[in-house]
Amino acid sequence: MPIKKSAKKALRQTQKLTQTNKIIKSEINTLKKNLLKAIGDTKEKEAKELLLKLQKKMDKAAQRNIVKKNTVSRTISRLQSKLNTQFPKK
Repeated sequence: MPIKKSAKKALRQTQKLTQTNKIIKSEINTLKKNLLKAIGDTKEKEAKELLLKLQKKMDKAAQRNIVKKNTVSRTISRLQSKLNTQFPKK
């Protein structure tokens, strides 16, 4: 345990940030899982809405350095290509 006052404060801040980051990552994973489920169930409209929500959430997480920017672009790209193969444009 920290002894100095500043170290105690730093520990509190780290614990609080870790908790919020964990919540955000969990929300991202839930959205990703729901999107893959919607793609599998051939629900096009729902899948497109979920992809937009996921993209917005991941971009915000990348801005706050919770997730790396390249990870976000790779994940979104892969999910977008899955969506396009499942529901080709007419």
